[in-house]
Amino acid sequence: MAEEKYRIPKDEGEILQNKFGFTELKELEQSEFEGFLFAYKVLFNELNEETKFNLKYILRMHELALGHLYSFAGKFRNVNISKGGFLFPPAKFLNETMNEFEKNILLPLNSEYNSEEQLITAIARVHAELLFIHPFREGNGRTVRLLANLMAAKAGHKLLALENFRKEKFDDYVNAIQQAAKADYSLMKKIIRSLF
Repeated sequence: MAEEKYRIPKDEGEILQNKFGFTELKELEQSEFEGFLFAYKVLFNELNEETKFNLKYILRMHELALGHLYSFAGKFRNVNISKGGFLFPPAKFLNETMNEFEKNILLPLNSEYNSEEQLITAIARVHAELLFIHPFREGNGRTVRLLANLMAAKAGHKLLALENFRKEKFDDYVNAIQQAAKADYSLMKKIIRSLF
């Protein structure tokens, strides 16, 4: 399965409306890349043992990365999107869905991990669930991979080369995300474990 762009009911084309008025995809992608580099710097400089990964934190991550470019940065999407024929959870339920995600998945994981295996499980659950939900209009994968690396770094582990894995073994990555619908994180755990 090749990677493709999101689809929404009224197709906007490849260029999302942006604050700079970019009309070339290359310009837009470069600005997004620079925004995520900025977010990495800020968030890793701030990271400490008191850092709490919650919805507010995730929204701030997205705002830091894409706020210079998009008015929707740091906010849940208000459009339904699909990719590769897979429809992500409807936009009208995102507040409820994300609050459930925070309560049931994210907040219980804000503790110290007694083993590497516990950390791998935590990252896999958060990673798979957030990508399955796809809360943002753009930048979901990059935001979730940044969060995975922040979780690893907070626990004293090296950064994970998730971007490389996603490109090299895209089908495995997609299957791991889709398994989250059944609360099955086994494939995502395997992926995360391979990067430790």
